[in-house]
Amino acid sequence: MARARMSRLFLFLVFFTVFELNSAEMVDAQLGKKYKLASSENFDEFMKTLGVGLVTRKMGNAVSPVVDLTKDGEEYTLSSSSTFKNVILKFKPGVEFDQETPDGRKVKATITVDGNTLHEIQKDPGSGKETVIDRTFTDDEVKMVMSVEGITATRIYKIQA
Repeated sequence: MARARMSRLFLFLVFFTVFELNSAEMVDAQLGKKYKLASSENFDEFMKTLGVGLVTRKMGNAVSPVVDLTKDGEEYTLSSSSTFKNVILKFKPGVEFDQETPDGRKVKATITVDGNTLHEIQKDPGSGKETVIDRTFTDDEVKMVMSVEGITATRIYKIQA
């Protein structure tokens, strides 16, 4: 009986380990590619819900950032550059870190890798708001879906040739 449980536990751990490795490999296939913002839906309302001021919202809506993902060992770097602001996020999957958002808020963030999706949860200790951001990478685009307090925005980034 104990041997059967140990066998099931072993199989579960092997499956879980292989799944986690394959999950990271899926997003890793997109490393080094550059994607430029092509479309944006409901982003102003999303920023407004976060408490972002009018001038910053106008700037955020006017620029077309370029994003790319790189990796060094276990640490990923997600970069977003534009004429308005450059943001660099360095993170290890599943490890909480301090982040300053493009609009200047200081949040606690955790990013996990699920297949070809980076799943980010930001917790703002000042406002108590929790933001969820999913960035799904494919060969030709990144689909970024952001939600806070029932408001969802979607931004599509297309690969640069």
